[in-house]
Amino acid sequence: MSESVSLPALGESVTEGTVTRWLKNVGDRVEVDEPLLEVSTDKVDTEIPSPIAGVVEAILVQEDETVEVGTALVTIGDGSDAVGAPAAPAAEAAPVAAAEPVVAPELVATVPVVVAPPAPMAAPPAATTEPAVTTEPAVTTEPAAATEPIAATEPIAVLQPIATPVIEPEPVATVAAEPSPAQTEAAAHTPGAHAGTGGYVTPIVRKLANEQGVDLSTLTGTGVGGRIRKQDVLSAQVPTATAEQTAPTAHVIEVSPLRGTIQPMSRLRKVVAERAVVSMQSTAQLTTVVEVDVTRVAMLRDRVKGEFLAKTGNKLSFLPFFALAAVEALKAYPIINATVEGDSIVYPDHENLSIAVDTERGLLTPVVHNASSLDLAGLAAQIADLAARTRDNKLKPDELAGGTFTLTNTGSRGALFDTPLVFLPQVAILGTGTVSKKPVVVTDNGIDAISIRSTVYLALSYDHRIVDGADAARFLTTVKVRLESGAFEGDLGI
Repeated sequence: MSESVSLPALGESVTEGTVTRWLKNVGDRVEVDEPLLEVSTDKVDTEIPSPIAGVVEAILVQEDETVEVGTALVTIGDGSDAVGAPAAPAAEAAPVAAAEPVVAPELVATVPVVVAPPAPMAAPPAATTEPAVTTEPAVTTEPAAATEPIAATEPIAVLQPIATPVIEPEPVATVAAEPSPAQTEAAAHTPGAHAGTGGYVTPIVRKLANEQGVDLSTLTGTGVGGRIRKQDVLSAQVPTATAEQTAPTAHVIEVSPLRGTIQPMSRLRKVVAERAVVSMQSTAQLTTVVEVDVTRVAMLRDRVKGEFLAKTGNKLSFLPFFALAAVEALKAYPIINATVEGDSIVYPDHENLSIAVDTERGLLTPVVHNASSLDLAGLAAQIADLAARTRDNKLKPDELAGGTFTLTNTGSRGALFDTPLVFLPQVAILGTGTVSKKPVVVTDNGIDAISIRSTVYLALSYDHRIVDGADAARFLTTVKVRLESGAFEGDLGI
């Protein structure tokens, strides 16, 4: 019996999705809840798990094809339709080439096959034959293929005529020395091919590891389920300081493999591009910037970050402080948190904070709902959780909806400040720059002096249709005063 798997509903407003990559091929075995394919929507990119166990018999929707929710994607059964009729007796067997359709050609190419000598007649033919596989992790610079290799628990049996001479298998090391492109790509996708990766490793991570000379099998991933991320590879490349390293070394800039190529836009990039153009054409945007002395916040953070990590399991960065100050100011100046509906201004009774997250697929903004009800521990936990699941493609579509105000931390990449873009239906977005130390003139009892202070630039972009410059200045000044006071001891939540 065969059963079809359809595209499920991926959110209240999601009506269609685009198949971006098949994780299984015809003839592959799939278990319940094992990922079948990756789908991209207007809200999120996600994996579609299999609701049933069986063998993939037919793929009904090809990659890059967009279909509506409820459309049949694949049929799964006992494998009789995909594998074909039973093989003929050995005495009447056809040459090896005639037996190849038993397994899809692309699957045969993914695993090196060694033909073993015929087993004694008393034992079932090739009953315990297992494919030879390389034990060393393979790294490829090519984008990930849409196929998965045959699992090691499913040996490949190739029928040979009785008169066929015995072929001695080559050593595994010889097979692995010069793998074909298909073998290299397949080995990179083999579950467990890299110890500690938690399964699938993205093509960008594998490429970076290859360029940096990092053995993925030696790394422990910090992503969801132990998945290795770019940060793990980069952290492994930090050189160990020695007494002999006295002369400065030139910084090497990595050349991108995209240089000189043409790549189609992903569905996510198309959606972001369309929304950005509509936002700029439909609103009147400008930006106001203030400089904030966060020395007291920095001192408090340094004093409690160890205890905070021990009690909450999350690192205490500057971002939760910025978020808490912002949502408190939104309650005082709800025009910054409002939306425009026709000729009306809608003031929500809640503050849902969108957090801009940079991912390998593009910019996404998961939402911390009811952010004004959270303390620093609550904000830090939700921001860390949403950011991790966004980068690991584990978000639910509804977690990207409902934001009323956005916070983007461009300072995490070293930017002094920027002029962030407001995305409808929101009317404002706050950009936080990098926190840096510099000499500042301070006044104490009427006496001016120069002191080293920790400072940051906060940039508020807003829709001038309903938000005036004075509104923006009042909001930013409120955030500035809150941060410069440094009085967050009662808001730590530990």
